[in-house]
Amino acid sequence: MDIAFAVHLPVDTGSVPLIRGLCRQALEHLGVEGTVVDEISLALTEACANVVQHAGEHTLYEVAVAIDDRLCRISVVDDGEGFDPSTLAEGGEHSPLEDGRGLRLMQALVDRLDFRHEADGRHRVTLEKRLTPHPPLRLVDPV
Repeated sequence: MDIAFAVHLPVDTGSVPLIRGLCRQALEHLGVEGTVVDEISLALTEACANVVQHAGEHTLYEVAVAIDDRLCRISVVDDGEGFDPSTLAEGGEHSPLEDGRGLRLMQALVDRLDFRHEADGRHRVTLEKRLTPHPPLRLVDPV
C-alpha cells in the first residue's frame, strides 16, 4: 500500500506538531518500524521548524509526503530566503549546539537530504529514508 498527501500549512509553530503527527500516523499505519518512524518524524520536525524560524513573513509552506513499501520521501517547500547548506559544512569550529544543528541532525537521520532553489523562487528540502516494515505477525502454537 502507498500513501501520499500534500498539505499547505501556516508558517507558525502550531503547524509543526500537526504535520509530524500526520506523517507519523501514515508511517505507523503502514507498519514501519518504530525507530524509523521516530527518525523520520524528528527529521521532518527539524525541516519544518527551520521554515517556521527562517521563512520570514510568508504565510504558508507546503509539505508533501510519499510513502511506499521501500521509501519515505518528504518535501518541504517555502517562499523564504533559503540558504546555502555548503556554508554550514565549511564552518569547521562550530559547536553542534550553534546554528546548523538541525541540518546536521537531518543528515544523520535520513538516507538522502537535498536542498533546491526552484525556478519559481521557492526553496525545497527533500528528505528520503529507506523503510523497514515490521515482519508479519505469526501465531505460535503452544507446545
